[in-house]
Amino acid sequence: MPDFRNFGIILRLLLLVHAAAAATVVVQSGAPQDLLQRALLLAARLELPLFLSVSLLYLLQPSLASIRYRHAAAMVLAVAVATTALSEMLAGSSPYGSVGASLWSAVVAAVALAYFDYREKLLTPSLAEARLQALTVRMRPHFLFNSLNAVLGVIRSDPRRAEQALEEMSDVFRAVMKENRELITIDDELALCERYLGLERLRLGDRLQVDIDLEDLPGDALIPPLMLQPLVENAVYHGIEPLSEPGLVAVKGLLRGGDVVLEVSNPVARAGKTHAGNQMAMENIRERLMLFFDLEASLAVEADADQYRVRIRLPYRRKAA
Repeated sequence: MPDFRNFGIILRLLLLVHAAAAATVVVQSGAPQDLLQRALLLAARLELPLFLSVSLLYLLQPSLASIRYRHAAAMVLAVAVATTALSEMLAGSSPYGSVGASLWSAVVAAVALAYFDYREKLLTPSLAEARLQALTVRMRPHFLFNSLNAVLGVIRSDPRRAEQALEEMSDVFRAVMKENRELITIDDELALCERYLGLERLRLGDRLQVDIDLEDLPGDALIPPLMLQPLVENAVYHGIEPLSEPGLVAVKGLLRGGDVVLEVSNPVARAGKTHAGNQMAMENIRERLMLFFDLEASLAVEADADQYRVRIRLPYRRKAA
């Protein structure tokens, strides 16, 4: 069942309904000069029930998401028919006209559900491919080799730290290799980032400085799995490693209105240089945001001579109780 609180879903629904109305006008018009008049008449009858339907579906979304598809589909059809019947009654239409309008709305609602179901089936392989691409981007060989070398460097002088580093490596690669099909909490993603940063601190020492400020962001906010960690890895790889002096990776998050805003920034080693790896990672994350949240999420990149900054905005969602 589509998410009727998603702006992209609502926009597509409105376009589909108006396209069906336009097709109806063309079919019913006997002459070209009748098109405008019929279009105005149908628009006058269409907008009120459409507004009521979209409003009710928005309010009913939690219930629609918690029941079986066929029951939710029946509720959607019932909403379309009921709002159309109410609108026709308020307009003083004849019983025959009300029945015809209600049947038309039921057919259009069924077509809309079929379209969204078909679109979901089309996006499923794309989502799987995007996850696979995300794994490919993240699994950089240099991270594995550098981490192993860092462990070997302290295994005699500090065996306890070496053991902890191996545990951190195990946690990172376990998270990367598992099949991630659902959104995860920001707390879980942050824990993964801290394990990754622990490994990088072992290698880079005081050159890697980190400032994580997510106190204004609810820990139960849901985000795509392995979204923040690749951004942090990019910040270390492209921002800190090329520097000879210490550099700061800053991770900030806050809840602004109904949106989660995440920002990762790092220093620029050489002004004006564009990193191909950065661009590939950004496009991958942008594609996954689109697949998970449609038009409600966005990714923006800001770069100047000193700082490279990635800002992500996505709707605040949390697991149902």
